[in-house]
Amino acid sequence: MLGDRYYNKIKEQGYYIIAEAGVNYYEFVDRCAGSPLEAAKLMVKAAAENGADAIKFQTYKARNLAMKDSPGAWDRNDIPVETQFELFQMYDRLGEEEYKELSQYANSLGIEFFSTPFDMESADYLEPYMEVYKISSSDISNIPLMRKIAKKNRPIILSTGASNIEEIDEAVSLIKSCNNRMLTLLHCVLEYPTPYENANLLKIRSLANRYPDVIVGYSDHTKPDAMMDVLKTAYLLGAKVIEKHFTLDKTIKKKNDHFHSMDCDDLRKLKTSLEFIKTICGSDVLGCQEDEITTRNSVRRSAVSLRPIMKGERLTENMVIFKRPGTGISPKEFDSLVGKRANKDIREDVLLEKEDFE
Repeated sequence: MLGDRYYNKIKEQGYYIIAEAGVNYYEFVDRCAGSPLEAAKLMVKAAAENGADAIKFQTYKARNLAMKDSPGAWDRNDIPVETQFELFQMYDRLGEEEYKELSQYANSLGIEFFSTPFDMESADYLEPYMEVYKISSSDISNIPLMRKIAKKNRPIILSTGASNIEEIDEAVSLIKSCNNRMLTLLHCVLEYPTPYENANLLKIRSLANRYPDVIVGYSDHTKPDAMMDVLKTAYLLGAKVIEKHFTLDKTIKKKNDHFHSMDCDDLRKLKTSLEFIKTICGSDVLGCQEDEITTRNSVRRSAVSLRPIMKGERLTENMVIFKRPGTGISPKEFDSLVGKRANKDIREDVLLEKEDFE
């Protein structure tokens, strides 16, 4: 069934990492003979080799996305472009054939491909090439586009950046009204980059509590920290899907999303960290673990004769001390033996046995 690869990976692995290539590949055209498609493939290969479960792009045409004088919502020190239209026009050259080839290439490398459609046309032509749809935070109020995507009955990942709870409720209700596949909601902050103090990762728990029947994740716009602690914390708070912008070179300045993207080193570090966290989190079943039994027996205490006990003597508390190891009569069982007679002579400093008394 469509989407099984996505669901099964989350179930088996416990998390799902999306390397958000977006349109960052355009800055690597010079590394692969001048072709945007080959540059995009370079990023697919890098994401697959460094531990991502999926590579995601963004599909749009500037003319369908923004008015020519629409102001940018970014820091001009990071991206020295005034309008959204001007920025998007720089990165809208790929079409259906290129995305088809990217999908086939990703599949050949064992990494899942999908792309966020920003208009009706791309939502339709991407359909044969991906099993999962991603809807951007910016389109959570775009009812026509959401409805169109939902009716395709594919798994949907919806980012919730800059959304009020009523808007999220409405979007969830709309999607579920015409789509019976599992929905994924991503906490997200629409601030590029997001200051760490504005990440508000506790919203991940809030989403999980309010929508218990969805998968919850996190789409990150903070600058990668040295130990990837933001994303590790998101996972520990319940994010099963981790989406992070991806680049091959974080030093690229004044271009689109590179300044808050993770690179291959960050991706490997994240993958290794999540596997380690899974290891140390282990099971939530309360009880003595099998690997603790030897130590448990060694450090717990048993009833030990404090002095010689003669055959026929009644056992009293002042005849006993409790010492390691814990392989004899436990202190919690000792009361049941008090007052019983020894059926043999017992030396000092030996483990008492129930069979020694009658």
